[in-house]
Amino acid sequence: MKSFFKMLFASCLGVFIAGFILFILCVASIAGIATISMGSKPTYVLEPKTVLKVDLTGVINDRVEENPFDFLLNETKALGLNDVISAIKKAKDNDKIAGIYLKAGMLQTGFASARQIRDALLSFKESGKFIVAYGDQYTQNSYYIASVASPIFLNPEGIFIFQGLGMSIQFEKGFYENIGIEWQVFKVGTFKSAVEPYIHDKMSDANKEQHSSILNDIWGTLLADISESRNILTDKLNQYADKCMTFADPKIIVANQLVDSLKYGDEVESYLKRLLDLTDDEDLEIASVNNLKAIPAGIEKIKKDKIAVLFAEGIITDNEKEQFFATGVITVKKYAEEIDNLKKDKDVKAVVFRVNSRGGSAFASEQIHHAVKALNEVKPVVVSMGDYAASGGYYIAAPASKIVAEPTTITGSIGIYGLIPSGASLAKKIGVTHDRVGTNKHSNFNNEAVGIPLLGGGLLPARPFNADESAMIRAYIERGYDTFLSRCADGRGKTKAEIDAIGQGRIWSGNQALSNGLIDELGGIDKAVEIAAGLAGVDQYSIEEYPLQKDFFTHLLEESVNNAEMRILDIFIGKEALERKQLLNVWRTFDIRQAVAPEIVQPAAPPLIKN
Repeated sequence: MKSFFKMLFASCLGVFIAGFILFILCVASIAGIATISMGSKPTYVLEPKTVLKVDLTGVINDRVEENPFDFLLNETKALGLNDVISAIKKAKDNDKIAGIYLKAGMLQTGFASARQIRDALLSFKESGKFIVAYGDQYTQNSYYIASVASPIFLNPEGIFIFQGLGMSIQFEKGFYENIGIEWQVFKVGTFKSAVEPYIHDKMSDANKEQHSSILNDIWGTLLADISESRNILTDKLNQYADKCMTFADPKIIVANQLVDSLKYGDEVESYLKRLLDLTDDEDLEIASVNNLKAIPAGIEKIKKDKIAVLFAEGIITDNEKEQFFATGVITVKKYAEEIDNLKKDKDVKAVVFRVNSRGGSAFASEQIHHAVKALNEVKPVVVSMGDYAASGGYYIAAPASKIVAEPTTITGSIGIYGLIPSGASLAKKIGVTHDRVGTNKHSNFNNEAVGIPLLGGGLLPARPFNADESAMIRAYIERGYDTFLSRCADGRGKTKAEIDAIGQGRIWSGNQALSNGLIDELGGIDKAVEIAAGLAGVDQYSIEEYPLQKDFFTHLLEESVNNAEMRILDIFIGKEALERKQLLNVWRTFDIRQAVAPEIVQPAAPPLIKN
């Protein structure tokens, strides 16, 4: 038996070493491939009668940064909202771009981002150039963008999702009870609903109220914009949504004037050629958003004065190891350094702080808030809110001189909670017990964790809190909420009571936030830049984005094996499960105050029906 375990250990060690060597070889191969491709890639040359193709498929983040492990793990490549808008602006002013072709598909982005793309396209139309849209599938947000086009084509066998906005939450209280995990919740805010899936089996009345209100407001904005572009009354659009167009015969979609005609992809290409006076034998010149990155916006004099646009997207955390997220993470160390550098840079006259975050650690949010406030005391800071700037996302936005959001931005959610599991029942199920000694009354507070025998490692706290411990944590959470109220009151020029009345964890749309004073104006990044320049008193300036982009090899050197491991976990268990794992980890560092808003999920694609 002893020799068996030796052989088993040797085999496992061999597999681990082989896996590590394979990992190093893969990384080296990536570097080699990148070197060849970077060295041989020709500079893109824009030809006359070129069409800009904007692919409304996949993920659109505020900004993307190349990561070597995206290639290794075959992740879906995201587009940057900044790149899409920049490409549309360049296409408007470049005589070689004849028009825009919107290729619609299953788009994953928020309605605030969709509206910014839509606004850029409306500006493009002022040039007199064409915008043509086609899709095998339209989601509600890809159609919202495409509704500015004329004509709009749908595949004769395509899918057109138009059914209104809704949300469904999975409640998991029963699952955790069955496996022996009890969630201990401490929260401030009637509407702070992020904890509900762990402690309820249905939505609270307050949660239903806030989500119903915000969904109706956003839907009203979408319908008003589509109505204006398609010349269809909003009442009619609601009637179509009530009928659920998702499985409707495409001919009905045309009859309802939601699209103009049914065509296959090759027929759309022929249509584009006719618009450009090309024969069927001539090639259609297509430029992608990435192609236009290499095309200068125009000949401009170098301007010394700068408006900095600082992008902050993702969960807010004090844990530097969490920077593996493809969509980004807002970490204290990174952003405190960025903000301090912008404060010291004399050429930077104002900062637009682009926030796209549902929140995160309350402690981390406070540190970034402090840095933003210090920056705003030296030069103007204007916040531009993305799809979300809620909870911790609003916390870090509060000290700005001005706050700008889209009508469909999810914001507010001023509230805090603590969510800590107890594994007492699980320990009983698996037959493990704990005993303790200590010098003081609370010496063993946070010292005991349930570990699975043979696998090792503490998974979660082994016992529930007693009355004294619960009282201490509750006071800690309430103190955090009071601080949150104070920061928002100071930033918005209101009393704490006024902020509390619109706080309590409630989320608001940008339209609603303008009415209740949480933001100052409606608009996108361009509007925020315009306001920032006005506050700084500069007429001539350049715009520079931060953090500065890192090249492929810098990422390769900085990305640790631990980060690669976490990115793999992200793929296999999903972001939601990974967030729960992070909540378990924060208990160990006592960073249990969470300022996170619920996520509003877009309607999913219908099931694929095969022959």
